[in-house]
Amino acid sequence: MNCLEVEEVIKSYEDVDAVKGLSFDVKDGELFGILGPNGAGKTTTIRMLLDIIKPDKGRIRILGRDFCEDLKRDVGYLPEERGLYEGLTVMQNLLYLASLKGMKERDARANALNFLKRVELLEFADKRVGMLSKGMKQLVQLIATLVHEPKLLILDEPFSGLDPANRELVKKIILLEKEKKRTIILSTHMMNEVEELCDRVLMVNLGRRVLYGSLDDIKDRYAQNCVFVEFTGAMPKLEGVEKANIKKNNAELYLRVDTSPQMLLKEMVQKNVNIRRFDVREMSLNQIFIKLVEAEKWIKL
Repeated sequence: MNCLEVEEVIKSYEDVDAVKGLSFDVKDGELFGILGPNGAGKTTTIRMLLDIIKPDKGRIRILGRDFCEDLKRDVGYLPEERGLYEGLTVMQNLLYLASLKGMKERDARANALNFLKRVELLEFADKRVGMLSKGMKQLVQLIATLVHEPKLLILDEPFSGLDPANRELVKKIILLEKEKKRTIILSTHMMNEVEELCDRVLMVNLGRRVLYGSLDDIKDRYAQNCVFVEFTGAMPKLEGVEKANIKKNNAELYLRVDTSPQMLLKEMVQKNVNIRRFDVREMSLNQIFIKLVEAEKWIKL
C-alpha cells in the first residue's frame, strides 16, 4: 500500500514553472529520498505535500486521502529552517509543539523524556533553548518532529550543520523510526546518507523527474558506465568514452550510453593500448548525479 501518491502535479509562480507534471509514490514503511540541486523543485514539492501551498494541477494523496486538517496529526515535518522558541525551555517547546498535533501532555512528556535520554540531552530538559549549541537545537527540533508519533515523517536536510557524531546519532534515530514501520521522506543533498539509508529515491531538476526507483535498479542502469584502466604508454582518444580522468598511468573512463565495456576493450586493443588492468566499476549515487548534470544538463529527461 502507498502512504503517499503524487500524480501529475504542476506548480507555477508567475513566469516560473517550479514543478512540471511530477509523479511518484512512497510505500508504507519506506525510507524514501528526494534529491536534486538548488532550484530543482524539492522545496516546492515538500510544501505541496504539507498543504502549505496548493498545486495548480494534479493530485496528492496521503494515507489514502486528500490532505485535510486531521491528517496534520499523522505527519511530522522537520523544516530546513529550524524554528524553536528560544525563550522557552526544551520541554516547554516539545510539549507545546506536541499539543498542536493534538497529543495529551502526559503522553507527550513521556515521549519527550524518552527521546531526550536517547540523544543524551535529558539534563537540558529544563534549560532554555537559547542556551543550547546549534547541534543540540537541531536534535531538539528532530525530537519535536517525532514526539507525537506521526505515521509519515518528512525530514528536510536533517544532517545539515551536524558534526560527525551527531550525524551518526540522527541516522540511528531515523533507522529506529523505520523499524517502527513509520514512512520517512528524506530530502537532502548528502548522497552518502541517501545510499546508506534509503530504499528508493527520486531525483528532480527544473521541476521534472530525472531518476526514480530503488538504489539497486538505478545503479544497475549505470553499472557499466564506468571503467578503471591501468596502462603503460599513451592513452589515445577513444570514441566510446564520454569523459576521461587520467592520472599518470591510471584512467577512469565514463562511457557513452551506446558503448559497453566490451566495446571499449575492443577499441583499446585495436588502438594498441598496453592494458595492465581493466575493471568495470559501480558508480556511486553521487557520480550518477554528476553524470546527469554534466552530460544531460538535467533538461529533457
